[in-house]
Amino acid sequence: SLYAHLQRLSFSYYDKVRTGELMSRLTGDVEALRVFFSDGILNLYECALTLVVVMVILLKMNTKLTLLCLSMSPFLAWVVFRFDSQIRPAYSHIRRQNASLSAVVQENIAGVRVVKAFARERHEIDKFARENEKLWERVVYSADVRATYIPIMDLLSGFSSVAVLWYGGYQVIQGNLTLGSFVAFNSYIWSLIWPIRRLGHLVNLLEQALAAAERLFEILDTQPAIASPAGAVSRKVRGKVEFRNVNLHYGSADVLQDINLVVEPGTTVAIVGATGSGKTSLVNLIPRFYDVTGGQVLVDDVDVRDWDLGALRKHIGIALQETFLFSMPVGDNIAFGRQDASQTDIEAAAQAAQAHAFISDLPEGYDTFVGERGIGLSGGQRQRVAIARALLTDPRILILDDATSSVDMETEHRIQIALRSIMQGRTTFIIAHRLATVKDADIILVMENGRIVAQGTHDSLLLTSAIYNDIYQEQYREQERLRDLVQATGTTGGGVVG
Repeated sequence: SLYAHLQRLSFSYYDKVRTGELMSRLTGDVEALRVFFSDGILNLYECALTLVVVMVILLKMNTKLTLLCLSMSPFLAWVVFRFDSQIRPAYSHIRRQNASLSAVVQENIAGVRVVKAFARERHEIDKFARENEKLWERVVYSADVRATYIPIMDLLSGFSSVAVLWYGGYQVIQGNLTLGSFVAFNSYIWSLIWPIRRLGHLVNLLEQALAAAERLFEILDTQPAIASPAGAVSRKVRGKVEFRNVNLHYGSADVLQDINLVVEPGTTVAIVGATGSGKTSLVNLIPRFYDVTGGQVLVDDVDVRDWDLGALRKHIGIALQETFLFSMPVGDNIAFGRQDASQTDIEAAAQAAQAHAFISDLPEGYDTFVGERGIGLSGGQRQRVAIARALLTDPRILILDDATSSVDMETEHRIQIALRSIMQGRTTFIIAHRLATVKDADIILVMENGRIVAQGTHDSLLLTSAIYNDIYQEQYREQERLRDLVQATGTTGGGVVG
């Protein structure tokens, strides 16, 4: 249930939590609950049943001795209450600190290449040692609490048996109780004391489980910020996209402001602008990764908040800015969004993304396993696999978020040529820093500080947008000057033009 719930939580939830903390809850906290339900709860039922049955037998045998045996119960209850009030916070602190330690380990392993590149191994070791020391302190404190209260519980139960021996022996001497009855009563007493002595262990297990359950229900009680509404629209997408007075806030920051745009099916839209201008935030609203804080985003004239999420996203192909591949064969990564794809379909998508050649050169071709996050491939290769994955779903809306930033210009040019035919009839959004990638788009949006400050074709923006003109001049002026020089002199330029 926990794992399934994590699949339903929205992007905004994962923006705030650390992977290591979630892993700690999925493993350590779930294990604490498992131990209690597989061992502790059975012992609890056994102890409770034993106490009730033995109590009835003892009361029938000798009421006075039974009441004397129970005389320590109020003190025992007070000790259990004190133990409970101290051990539960202790276990909660242990759980939280263990999650912090897991997060440190996870981040270090995921970023081990950066750590080694900057020779920060000692710093990372020291950071781990500090977190580990905090965990050790919390564990020792919980051990101190147990070492204080559990022996007291045993001592109080021991006093009960001593009192019974003293008073029962006196009654035997006085002739008020037969020796046989006393021996039988004393035998039953141990059946009463044993559950009481087990009480400390059971409370210990219970509090560990409660501390773990509290952290697990923090996740389970978190409602997905984005979910399909009742009676959601579920049909084939044509590809019309519209932004009406869209605003988006992250906390107190205005990420998008007053966005108005209508994109007809089959249109190619390019988005350019400086880092942090809101390009990725804009396209993230189309598959409803986030909800607008003002205005509407519509697909085929239906607000995306009224669409069934599965139906909407099934018709949107995305190559994200941060390429992620799973630890499985390359072919399976490409087919991730379409499990029924044939090998021919997979190879066709790879060819369109200019990935077929390098995949064929891998040791086992499309069956070659890639490492965690695709570590066995270069950045450009991972991006081409991600593009192939997006194309294979045959989407009506295609989003390429800086999807060719890690490939060389020659490969990027080949990808552009292949995409031109693929983009026919699809609504395509392209985010790129190189104008060569976007200059042939039907509409080019220029963004600055979360606003669309200019839009038009490449040629019109060169005349009307100073920002676009600056980008163009920076990227092309020197290259065109060198090209003109080469054409005029007939020299090669020593490879500079290439």
